[in-house]
Parts: sequence; C-alpha cells; structure tokens
Amino acid sequence: MIKKSGQRDAPTYPADKARQGEIILKQPWQRAVFIAGLAAAVVLPFVVHYFAR
Repeated sequence: MIKKSGQRDAPTYPADKARQGEIILKQPWQRAVFIAGLAAAVVLPFVVHYFAR
C-alpha cells in the first residue's frame, strides 16, 4: 500500500510469524543467572536512588 507522500506502509505479519522465541533455560545455572538478572533490574534502581541522596 502506498501513501500519498510516496511512503509505503510496513507489511503486516500474522501473529504466528511475528511471535518472539521462547526462553529455554535447561541448566540450573542458566535459570539462576536469568532470575538474578531480573532481580537486579528491579533492585538496582532502588540501590542507585538510595546512594544518590
């Protein structure tokens, strides 16, 4: 589809093709690193805010 300005719309994809991949964590250390990263993303802003005072 072409707009009046000559730019084309981005193509549309069905949900099955646009879906992201799975996170596969087979080893216990992989799970630990993943969960630690999630926890760090939550805790780090509080720590930075505490020390920024």
